[in-house]
Amino acid sequence: MLVGCGADQTSDADPVQLSVPSGASFAQVVDTLEARGLVDRPTIFTLFARWKGFDTQIRSGTYSLSPGTPWTELLDALTSGRVVTRELTIPEGWSLRQIVPRIAAFTERPEEDVRELVSGTAAGDSFQVPGPGLEGYLLPETYRFAEGTAPDVIVRTMIDHYHDFWTPARLARLDSLGLDQRELTTLASIVQAEARVTDEMPRIAAVYHNRLRRGWLLQADPTVLYALGGPRERLLYAAMDSVADSPYNTYTQPGLPPGPIGSPGADALRATLYPADDPAMYFVAGPDGRHVFSRTLAEHNRAVAEYRRRIAGGGQD
Repeated sequence: MLVGCGADQTSDADPVQLSVPSGASFAQVVDTLEARGLVDRPTIFTLFARWKGFDTQIRSGTYSLSPGTPWTELLDALTSGRVVTRELTIPEGWSLRQIVPRIAAFTERPEEDVRELVSGTAAGDSFQVPGPGLEGYLLPETYRFAEGTAPDVIVRTMIDHYHDFWTPARLARLDSLGLDQRELTTLASIVQAEARVTDEMPRIAAVYHNRLRRGWLLQADPTVLYALGGPRERLLYAAMDSVADSPYNTYTQPGLPPGPIGSPGADALRATLYPADDPAMYFVAGPDGRHVFSRTLAEHNRAVAEYRRRIAGGGQD
């Protein structure tokens, strides 16, 4: 009967990290475990692992293991691949221009390589998104990935989470709206960019749905900023005119832009899929970031005048 299936010794030592390279032999793994103080009796440990059939199932990766851990737990961690992971957070509304540097830094790869991976319509076809490219389909969330995870795996995981959003019930709802996934995601990306608080998203979505239904121009500032290449302190008429012919300028072009202007989060997607029952056609942001919604142009103009008055007064009533 084999012995030593428990810990070699009891220890309160801090966890230690060890790396198991791809293709490493079990003997090399045991040598590393011994060197890190995780196994004191390597020969008996090897016999035990072979007896249990674990010696051929070790997975590569970086592990954090505590001295004194029972052998069965050590082997379970190594064969199940419970590797060290790190958080990668992509905020709601970020565009590919913002996402690329974060993925590059996380994976320690050149930005140009990541940018090439996600750019163009070919990337959209390769990763099977509604298009026209990957913009808008990398679902914002906090993810955990193992050390050494490649950029394409990260991108694929984020896109898979986007696809997971589309349950049969939501697809049925989408069909009832007369929109496809690209159109809904595009509109949700505008809602995401306009909203400062989540609870207003359904009302903002309602305004844009109402405008589309009536054939009005969307007149969404974030789409113009996207056409201009990113945020600006002030959106001036001269800048708007410089991109008048852009399909993303919703002040001059009817309907929706050709694709999303950023990655909407799940809240924005839900709000756009289930907009509020609200007849508002206009909204303007107040100094606190919340919006005033109006049904008529006269009401909207009064809200804008009030906003300007409060700004001029430093936000005080």
